[in-house]
Amino acid sequence: MKNVLLHTPEGVRDIYNKECEQKEYLQQKIHNVLKKYGYHDMATPTFEFFDIFSKEKGTVESRQMYKFFDREGNTLVLRPDMTPPMARCVAKYYMEETMPIRLCYAGQSFINSAEHQGKLKERTQIGAELYGENKADADVETLAMMIEALLDCGLKEFQIEVGHALFFEGLLEEADLSEEEEEEIRILVANKNFFGLEEYLSDRKMKSDLKNVFLNLSELIGSGDMLARAKKMISNRKTDTALSRLEKVYKLLVCYGYEKYVSFDLSILAARNYYTGIIFAGYTYGTGDAIATGGRYDNLVKQFGKDTPSIGFAIDLDRLLLAMGRQKLEIPVEEKSIYLLYENGSQKEAIDMAGQYRKDRMSVTLVRRNNDFSMESYRKYARRTGFREMYYIRNASSHAEKTELE
Repeated sequence: MKNVLLHTPEGVRDIYNKECEQKEYLQQKIHNVLKKYGYHDMATPTFEFFDIFSKEKGTVESRQMYKFFDREGNTLVLRPDMTPPMARCVAKYYMEETMPIRLCYAGQSFINSAEHQGKLKERTQIGAELYGENKADADVETLAMMIEALLDCGLKEFQIEVGHALFFEGLLEEADLSEEEEEEIRILVANKNFFGLEEYLSDRKMKSDLKNVFLNLSELIGSGDMLARAKKMISNRKTDTALSRLEKVYKLLVCYGYEKYVSFDLSILAARNYYTGIIFAGYTYGTGDAIATGGRYDNLVKQFGKDTPSIGFAIDLDRLLLAMGRQKLEIPVEEKSIYLLYENGSQKEAIDMAGQYRKDRMSVTLVRRNNDFSMESYRKYARRTGFREMYYIRNASSHAEKTELE
């Protein structure tokens, strides 16, 4: 039993030593970008009332949440999604604010799903939300901020796939299908099973032009030119709204100089039911899962009492760290600088020396020597734990002996 308790439950893991420092480094780099764009920090609780994430709000299914009860019998959950708690806070603390609100966060989210077998069920996310602005400018600011954050982390090759929730809704509305048929098509498209989609639509009554759009969804991927092609294939209120918005987004991305990191994909479906507009996901080599996701959700905050348009994104730090490791991209960590070892009689000199280095903003680990360990044991320990220099003070009258450890 003691050995069992040394391990973690399925879906969670310990992070320590260099990997932990690398993760902290990436989080700080991303946070610096969010602050440069004028976003203010907000922290929400790790657990909330179950109703914050109810089906009506379009978030995670009940069976995918970690649930428990408080002493009053209220159902609580470990937050499976960062967006609804942020929306709750905006409705609570910014109810009277009429100007745009920019907030950012970092924290853990938890998904208890069989679909995550072999994957982490606890994830660290850092992201930003922009409330009170419904223009394409806000969409592009969100995309630009996410792209800049990934670049600042050192990621070189990645692509942001961008779609719009209304485009697929417009197709379904035009098709006039039953709820069961819509759900089946949605599942096939979400799984990119276009062969299965072709077979499913083969015996269904549908206008040939519309069926052609469904069957060509896999080809509606590309830059701004593709959007013009899609406009010629389908036209109704929702698809026109979606394509016009994406065209504006592309033009503004060019202003930022980030258009090469973005491709439009009209087959993307919203990961959450609360998304109402632009939706996007970022991918890179080394992981099949999205390292960043986001979109516009203009109706979610209204369910908490404040009617305001909203857009946001989140970067999955664990997936980003995994991808960068597999791509062998260097993630610099703060050097531990100096390992200062001293004999019992030279404590005052060692403390003074450490204090001086720390005033110069250098990291110093101060260690009184234990004669049970040899000098070579201390050198090996300092080397394997990342120190680049070791100093040894024998006595009060001697100079510190320096050893280079790199």
